[in-house]
Amino acid sequence: MLTLLAYSMIVVFMALIMSGRVTALIALIVVPIAFAALGGFGPQIGPMVIAGVRAIAPTGVLLLFAILYFGLMIDVGLFDPLIRFIVRLCKGDPMRVVVGSAILALIVSLDGDGSTTYLLCCSAMLPLHRRLGINPLILPCVTMLGNSIMNIAPWGGPTARVMSALHLDVNQVFIPLIPSMLMASLTTIAIAWYLGLRERQRLQAISWTPASAQASPLGGYIDLGTGERPRSSRAKMAFNLVLTTVLMVMLVMGQLPLALLFMGAFAIAISVNFPNIDDQKQRIASHAASALAVVAVIFAAGVFTGILSGTKMTDAIAQSVIQSIPASAGRYMPLITGLLSAPFTFFLSNDAFYFGVVPILAEAAKGYGIAPEVIARASLLGQPIHQLSPLVAANYVLMGVAGVEFGQHQRFTFKWAALLVLVMMVSAALFGVVPML
Repeated sequence: MLTLLAYSMIVVFMALIMSGRVTALIALIVVPIAFAALGGFGPQIGPMVIAGVRAIAPTGVLLLFAILYFGLMIDVGLFDPLIRFIVRLCKGDPMRVVVGSAILALIVSLDGDGSTTYLLCCSAMLPLHRRLGINPLILPCVTMLGNSIMNIAPWGGPTARVMSALHLDVNQVFIPLIPSMLMASLTTIAIAWYLGLRERQRLQAISWTPASAQASPLGGYIDLGTGERPRSSRAKMAFNLVLTTVLMVMLVMGQLPLALLFMGAFAIAISVNFPNIDDQKQRIASHAASALAVVAVIFAAGVFTGILSGTKMTDAIAQSVIQSIPASAGRYMPLITGLLSAPFTFFLSNDAFYFGVVPILAEAAKGYGIAPEVIARASLLGQPIHQLSPLVAANYVLMGVAGVEFGQHQRFTFKWAALLVLVMMVSAALFGVVPML
């Protein structure tokens, strides 16, 4: 009964989001509460929700101050020189801009933090995409694809979890997957090239001029979307560059909590750039809408994950799938694990999959002479689909900064994410690191 309830909840939740009938914020709150009440968990809903919200609170604080910080840096024009350089390099060609965005995402994603990647890449590239009139769904698509590949790095999250769960090391799990990651990276660039080529054909090549607006082949002008921005002196701009560089270095070092780093950086930046209190209030108010939209969804996600875990629906789903694998399919456990990794990490959290499901799959595979490290590698191949999950907090940063609806993003990006999973699985099989047959 609990398994049926869990699957029904997920189906209803995804149907509402993908169809665009309900926003992610409302679905994340209403759907799990309704199904928890239907399952007879009424008295426990409150504690489960509070536990989920409490667990996700540090992420909410991080995203709030990260949005405020990068919003402030955009206001004062910190990224303008980078945008001008990229525009000159791309010569106003939408195809080059989209490919450049994908390469930037692949490089920045090496830090292992999706939220930072999305904030940096979108903050730097979104004004350029808007100026050229590129489809707004393309930037979040190529950025997410690049991040989904580099998220497999040992410091990115899923690899660290599976290594801990199966007591393995980097040489056994991550190093053999590098060729597959390279193939997926090349595929990401190829996807960006295709999408950019399609936009070039739609818009035609646009030559950049240093005006505040850019002529569009469709007629009229494409606004930067930034409005009248406050000016900063060269000294302040130099300070902003140093502060942002130090912040990025400290983020990679991981010596302090990310939320604390962004809180401190924002407090310093706004005090230096806008010493007047009224100006500070105005800058904060100008980004209040985008910050509230993202943080609200983050806490709503805490409701969903809290109920999913508190009701044991996560365990019920895992057991139902594992029990459905026939004994005759034992030698195909690497293939089964690779195929399961996409939907499981989409509908469940990484913790639930790598600590709850993968150890059971690995134990079952031992009976067929399949080493745990093979199962560990196979379990990482579905990460491109995982990155589209509504349970990934960084997605709401991406949606908030890019200004697109989550359902639209999922529908546009899903086929490309599925292609990356296929490339990862085929290449892993060809290189012999995950035997599929």
